[in-house]
Amino acid sequence: MKKKNKKVNAAILIIGNEILSGRTQDKNVAFISNWLNLNCGISIKEVRIIPDEEKIIVKNVLNLSKKFNYVFTTGGIGPTHDDITAQSISKAFKTKYEYHKEAYSILEKYYGKKKFNDGRKKMAKMPRSAKLIYNPSSAAPGFITKNVLSLPGVPSILNSMIENCKRYLIKGLKIHSKTINLFTVESNISKQLSSIQNKYKKDVEIGSYPFFRLGKIGVSLVSRSNNINKLKKASKDIKILAIDKKIKILKL
Repeated sequence: MKKKNKKVNAAILIIGNEILSGRTQDKNVAFISNWLNLNCGISIKEVRIIPDEEKIIVKNVLNLSKKFNYVFTTGGIGPTHDDITAQSISKAFKTKYEYHKEAYSILEKYYGKKKFNDGRKKMAKMPRSAKLIYNPSSAAPGFITKNVLSLPGVPSILNSMIENCKRYLIKGLKIHSKTINLFTVESNISKQLSSIQNKYKKDVEIGSYPFFRLGKIGVSLVSRSNNINKLKKASKDIKILAIDKKIKILKL
């Protein structure tokens, strides 16, 4: 992993008609987001879901790669006609779409020359100068082009490959979180909660999420920060708020 930087962010670009149609449920966003935060200190700031259409892929790749330190794409790097992520990224960065020698060798060895058909050969084609993200599950590698890391859409395969992304990433500061569950409604604490957020607006992000548990309405207050001391102070203020308003804190 590269040298640590204070704040590093990323976006996830989910590519696939099957996700948009509802046929397949995405499981990769939560996994990638959690892994990046816990292992690399990188925060996901945006997620997009787009179809398997070249113009749309090109537009979104270019837009996100300019806005964020990293872009993780999922899907569209398989052997079929609608797997067009690699060629679309080649077009986005105006580089040649061609066989990657090492990827070709890995796949030829994995399948054997007789079973290494055109569809499987297609998985070795990617943008020129792309670097490989090795695949311990099914051999076909992902790749990184500039700051765009392209991974498969199949969750089990993506999960097995994610550790091999580390070598290409700048590590940021880990984001810590603290959750306080209160048996109250949001409107009852909104004014005081706004004051607490304003007090720590430079260091702590506070989210409010209603829940229904044990027959009662409640609110989960989730504070997130890379500054553990500021996080503790904000959490303490939230607890004081609960005490002052005689709100029960739910311990899970």
